[in-house]
Amino acid sequence: MADAEPSTGHPVAAATLPPGLRESLISGRIHSAYLLSGPGDAPRNAALCFARALVCEGAPSEAPCGSCGTCRRSEPGEPIALDGAGKKGPPMRHVGDHPDLLWIERGASDTRVRIGQVRALQAAMRLRGSEGSHRVAIIADAEWLNQEAQNALLRLLEEPPPRTSLVLVTQSPAGLLATVRSRCQRIAFPATTGDALEGEEAAEIIDYLNRISTASIPQLLDWAESFRGPRAIAAAGTNELLGVASAWLHREICQAAEAGRTDLEGPLRAFETVQRCRKGLAQRNANPQMVAERALLALRDGALR
Repeated sequence: MADAEPSTGHPVAAATLPPGLRESLISGRIHSAYLLSGPGDAPRNAALCFARALVCEGAPSEAPCGSCGTCRRSEPGEPIALDGAGKKGPPMRHVGDHPDLLWIERGASDTRVRIGQVRALQAAMRLRGSEGSHRVAIIADAEWLNQEAQNALLRLLEEPPPRTSLVLVTQSPAGLLATVRSRCQRIAFPATTGDALEGEEAAEIIDYLNRISTASIPQLLDWAESFRGPRAIAAAGTNELLGVASAWLHREICQAAEAGRTDLEGPLRAFETVQRCRKGLAQRNANPQMVAERALLALRDGALR
C-alpha cells in the first residue's frame, strides 16, 4: 500500500500559480479564504507559493520573487514535526521562519486535523501581522478535518480578521461541509484518472481490482483485514485504496460506455458507494477495516463482467 504516514513537511517543488491566484495578487483583491483541491502535490505547492507571494516585497506579477527579505524568511527549511495534541510537538508551525505564515497538517500519529489545532489557529490569526503584513494560514489535509473541527473553523470563515487569508488544501472538497466550501474562493486543479493510477502501490491495488469480480467473500474480507492496526496508518492505507478504486472504476465505466455497453447501473452504484466511503472515512471516526470491507464488496458486486 501507499505510504501511510501523514505528510511531515512543506512541499518543496517549484509551483506555478493557477490564473485565479495570480489574478488575485495582481488585482490586489485578496479573499479571506481559498479552497485548493486536486490530486498530487500541485495544490499544496500552489498554496505554499501563494502564501509566500502574499508577503513578498516584489512585483505581484512575479511574486514570490525569492530574493527579497520576506522571501528569504519564508523559504521552507527542515520542518518541525507537528502533534495535533500539542504534547510531542507544536500544533502548527511557521513557513520558514516567517511569523505571519502558518502551516497546519495532521500530526505524524494523528488520523485527522484536530480541533485543538483549529482553536490554536483561531487565536494566532487574530493577532496583528508583523509590520502590518498579511497573515496567511494553510491547512493541508483539510479533508481530514472532522465535523467538529470544521464547525470551529466556520467562526473564522464567517468573521475573518483584517488582512488575513485561510488556504484549505484537499484532494477532494467532498469531505468538507457545504458551509465551509461556500465561504471559500475555490481553485480546482485538473484531475486525471492517471494521477491516481500511477506508482507501485497503485499497481498492486489495480492488479487485485482487475480480478475482484471473481473474488470470494472470504478473499475480500482477508484483503480488508490488511487495513487493521494503528488508525493513522490504517486510515491512510484505506484512503489510498478508495482513491485508486475510484479512479479505476471511473476508467472502467468510461471504457465500457465508449464500447457501447449500457449495463452500467451496477458499476455506477459501486462508484457512489466508494465516494460515500471516502467521505465517511474523512468526516467520521469510521473503522478503516469496515470501510474497506464495504467498498470492496460494492466493487465486487458492481464489477463489469
